[in-house]
Amino acid sequence: MEGESLQGETLGKITHQNHDGAPTKMEVDKLSAFYGSKKAVSDVSLAFRQNTVTAIIGPSGCGKSTLIRCLNRMHEVSPGGRIEGRVLLDGTDIYTEDPVSVRRRIGMVFQKPNPFPTMSVYDNVAAGLKLNGMRKRAVLDEAVIRSLKQAALWDEVKDNVHGSGNRLSGGQQQRLCIARALAIQPEVILMDEPCSALDPIATAKIEDLIFDLQKTYTVVIVTHNMQQAARVAEYTAFMYLGELIEYDRTEKMFEQPTQKLTENYITGRFG
Repeated sequence: MEGESLQGETLGKITHQNHDGAPTKMEVDKLSAFYGSKKAVSDVSLAFRQNTVTAIIGPSGCGKSTLIRCLNRMHEVSPGGRIEGRVLLDGTDIYTEDPVSVRRRIGMVFQKPNPFPTMSVYDNVAAGLKLNGMRKRAVLDEAVIRSLKQAALWDEVKDNVHGSGNRLSGGQQQRLCIARALAIQPEVILMDEPCSALDPIATAKIEDLIFDLQKTYTVVIVTHNMQQAARVAEYTAFMYLGELIEYDRTEKMFEQPTQKLTENYITGRFG
C-alpha cells in the first residue's frame, strides 16, 4: 500500500490502549441472520473483548446493523427475523436465556435519538428501572444522577430534569438515550450509527463519551464513518455482503489490512 493516498492520512493518529490480553466478553459463533428466506448475515464468528470499543464498518446493506441487533435479540422482533449459530455472553448462549433479562445486560442505543416524547428527562432515564419494578425514590434519584453524569449530560440538564426530553437538542437527546441505557447498569452497550444524525460538535461529545464508557462497559458501535472508527475503536470488523471480511486491531486494519477488499474499501475505491 506504499504510495497510496490512504484515507488513513486524514483519520488522525490512532492511539488506543493495548487490550490484547483482555478476556472475551461476548462472542459470535457461526452466526447467520435471516429475514424470512433472505440471508442478511452469513456465518460470522467474532469476539468482543471486555472493556474495549469494537467498531463494525462496511457499506450500506452489508449486514452490520442486522449483526448488532442479533447481539441483544432485537433481530428476532423484526418480521421474519431469525438466526442460526450462537451469541455468547460470558460463555452462555443468550438465545437460551429470557430475552428481557438479556436486554438488561446488553443495552442498545439507536441511530435516531428516541426519547420517550411524553416523559421528562428524569422519567426517560428512570424508565427502565421502573419497568423492572423499582419504586424507591432515593434509588431512582441516585441512578438518574449517576447515569446523566456518565452520559456527560448532567451539567446541561440538572436545573431542568423534570422538563421534557423532547426539548433537548439532537445531541443532548442522544446522550439522554445513552443515559437511559446506562441506568439499568448493563454490561455491554451496543450503538447503531449513534452519530449519523448529529452535527460535528455533538458527534465529538458522543465520541468522547464512548471513549470514557469503555472503562466500565464493553462497547460495540456500528458506523459508516471510518474516521470515527479510527478515533473511538480499538478493534474494527469490516463486513461486506453479509460476510465478515476482516477483523483486527484498528490501526492494523487501516494501515496494513490483510484482505484486498478491505484495502479497497478503506482507500475509497467503493462504498
